[in-house]
Amino acid sequence: MTQNNTVRITGGSSGLGLEFDKLFAKDKYNLVLVAQDSEKLSRAKDELEKTFGVTIKTISKDLSKFNSSQEIFDELKKDEIKIYILVNNAGFSKYGFFNDISIEEDSSAINVNVFALTNLTKLFLRQMLERNEGKILNIAYTAAFAPGTLRAVQFATDAYVLSFAEA
Repeated sequence: MTQNNTVRITGGSSGLGLEFDKLFAKDKYNLVLVAQDSEKLSRAKDELEKTFGVTIKTISKDLSKFNSSQEIFDELKKDEIKIYILVNNAGFSKYGFFNDISIEEDSSAINVNVFALTNLTKLFLRQMLERNEGKILNIAYTAAFAPGTLRAVQFATDAYVLSFAEA
């Protein structure tokens, strides 16, 4: 994997993450795609490599698990892959009344949307600062601008992402 143009994207196997994949691959960036679903990752990898001729590494990881961010960082460090652009796109929430959603589901969403994003940013930022180069894109949706019903945790965590990124 070429070391001077590698992008790491969470949530890179579908939706907005897959669209980011395509944009970076079109511009000939090599990619490290991180998502939970290994089958979707494999399909995205095959499609992007065939279409754009870039090198892609996939990491299947559940970002709601506490150590997942460190495990991703350690795996890339072991493989000597330096990330020059970090795209924190992974996120989810459960739709419904707050009191009907389990604390486990809310905790998982907060771990992905807040903790994993923060930890990945901290881990990769240190390397970027040491090299004096790199970029970070933290994705928040328009939910970041106002509270909302039926997705309280989503709106709150998007507000965190926006505030964190601006800070």
